[in-house]
Amino acid sequence: MQRLRPLSEDECYLRCYGQRGAEDTVKVVRPSDPVIVESTAVLTERIRLAFEARLEARESEAA
Repeated sequence: MQRLRPLSEDECYLRCYGQRGAEDTVKVVRPSDPVIVESTAVLTERIRLAFEARLEARESEAA
């Protein structure tokens, strides 16, 4: 395929991702309910501990 002209970065972005709207933004929403905050903290800690256990298992296999 032969190009008639080189594409600009903006044109390439539009071809790949389409037109961006005015409302396409990322918003961080913090939960205000204390029960949700606490359960999220517990879940986060469980995920962290599981990840550490997997890392330790990998290190012992490599040794």
